[in-house]
Amino acid sequence: MEQTGMGRRERYRMPCAVHLFLERGDEVLLLRRYRTGYEDGNYSVVAGHLDGGEQVKAAMIREAREEAGIEIDEGDLEIIQVMHRLSEEERIDYFLSCSRWQGEIRNREPEKCDELRWVRRDALPENVIPYIRQALTNHSRGVRFSSFGWDG
Repeated sequence: MEQTGMGRRERYRMPCAVHLFLERGDEVLLLRRYRTGYEDGNYSVVAGHLDGGEQVKAAMIREAREEAGIEIDEGDLEIIQVMHRLSEEERIDYFLSCSRWQGEIRNREPEKCDELRWVRRDALPENVIPYIRQALTNHSRGVRFSSFGWDG
């Protein structure tokens, strides 16, 4: 940690992200990453980083609009899980679920995503990003907090 001019240490900061489980019955919407440089060819969910000065639900509403072209009311979002994750860096991931939205889901970022796909939660494709798979499993088991990537 760096010291400030008055001898105080600057507090550690880590990236925070939001991830959306859009749910339709026993299905969840997955998107396949494309030309992003991170996990390309693998499935994730609608997601993004908090911009700062932005509440978690507001960030998720923004990302749903930007990536899937839908509008979500804040009251229709539920924070279902928090994950403390270690990958290239330490992160906090917020997972939210929603089963009501306005508008038709469509791929608004074809330069970053080459497929949107509804899949049954009990029949996920093999190439789901591992921490997303773990979060989906946690959700089905009612686990509200987890750590990922800290082992070995």
